[in-house]
Amino acid sequence: MPVYDYKCRDHGLFYALATMDEFDQPQPCPECGELSGKVIMLPTNVFKVDDTERKARDRNEKAIHSPILSTPDYREEEQARHEHKHGKGCGCNHQKIGKSKLFWTANGEKMFPSARPWMISH
Repeated sequence: MPVYDYKCRDHGLFYALATMDEFDQPQPCPECGELSGKVIMLPTNVFKVDDTERKARDRNEKAIHSPILSTPDYREEEQARHEHKHGKGCGCNHQKIGKSKLFWTANGEKMFPSARPWMISH
């Protein structure tokens, strides 16, 4: 039978055995008997993740279930977002959507269409 964490308002955290069918039911505090709700304990490093790493993990998690395909419609939407953010013809060095023959992976790295990325084509 699994052990779950619960928190009493007055006495703090306590642990209780519960069946999987009853895991979401409040349990009585061992000190005062008041029904207390289950809490989810997270390791502290979950909150210390760098913002760029968290965004990359979120992007990769989304890509597992619904990968982004480079379609003409998607490239047009990306170009429109870029123009909205920077203005038309901004001249910045951001990725020019629809111009490049490169593919981009979910974490933003370049992926070449051939098996030989070191080759320079004409």
